[in-house]
Amino acid sequence: MRIIYFSLDYTPHDHRFLSALSASSHKIFYVRLQQGPRQTESRPVPENVEIVQWAGGQKPFAWSDLPKLTLAFRALVKKIKPNLIHAGPIQTCALIAVLSGFRPLLTMSWGFDLMKDVHRSKWWEFATRYTLKRSTFFTSDAQVTRDMAVKYGMAPAKTVVFPWGVDLEHFKPPEDERRRTKENPPSKGFTLFCNRSWEANYGVDVLARAFVTVARQREDVSLMLLGGGSQGGAIRKILLGGGAEGRVSFPGQINNAELPRYYQMADIYISPSHVDGSSVSLMEALACGLPCLVSDIPANKEWVKEGYNGWLFPDGDHNTLAAKILQAIEQREKLPEIGQKARATAEEKADWAKNVQILLDAYEKTAFHRKG
Repeated sequence: MRIIYFSLDYTPHDHRFLSALSASSHKIFYVRLQQGPRQTESRPVPENVEIVQWAGGQKPFAWSDLPKLTLAFRALVKKIKPNLIHAGPIQTCALIAVLSGFRPLLTMSWGFDLMKDVHRSKWWEFATRYTLKRSTFFTSDAQVTRDMAVKYGMAPAKTVVFPWGVDLEHFKPPEDERRRTKENPPSKGFTLFCNRSWEANYGVDVLARAFVTVARQREDVSLMLLGGGSQGGAIRKILLGGGAEGRVSFPGQINNAELPRYYQMADIYISPSHVDGSSVSLMEALACGLPCLVSDIPANKEWVKEGYNGWLFPDGDHNTLAAKILQAIEQREKLPEIGQKARATAEEKADWAKNVQILLDAYEKTAFHRKG
């Protein structure tokens, strides 16, 4: 089939999807809606994917451009003559695809579009409902987002859930002296790791407050914060004001090839996210055999079971997060076993090589379930 893959920007997730699609039998056309303020993926667009040059993809998306971009998208669809369009997030890319009039359309939720954006205003709610009611098929990476899509008008029978997954050969436990086992327990130092973006959705400021509390009680604890974002100044202020900034390392933006090494250097992974689907970062941590301490939002609870492969804390509660970190340090001898269960969880549910086949099957279902 000739397939248009229409996405907001170019991220590691887009690279993952395009890489898998480029290896399929389909002809893939990549359409990008915007060029955002921060580049998060340095790898080139995979071979065999045709990059479509059009009116979008040059600057951040603005609603004032919606009429112009809709007309431009309609024109490129007529030129490409696709068999189907795969588009998301819902209220931007999928909405434009709907407005173009083309079907069949596979709308893909990116998590935040149904867990946060839909609640922004009546307009966002309308755009969500309008798009989903006119989509041929729907896919998301978590049951919680699928249920939200149904709530906003998507036919239940025309939905499929698949965790995006990770490369289990790339993200895996360390094989050298760093490997944690009962015979080789964690060293005296204890490293916390988080690579969520420093944006309001992801709660890294909550982790910063918790770490200040932990650092005052334990001299052997350090924190690695990867990435960056608009909350950088506020997060550093929390750490500096609490006297803990000297115990935090800031490696910056790490490319995908180097990323497993950072997971492997840590003792536990922390995600304080307020909004998420099935987090790929969480899956990567599980695959690397890291016990995971995460906020108790619905999508995280689909992955982490208290005391089995990690722990949960009340979303936004930095005091309980600090207490859970201290508890994990006190029971460090149990971490190797918890880490093994984390890896087992990833092998069972987060194998990208298997899960991507669900997407390819969804393409077939979409192509044969035309609507509107």
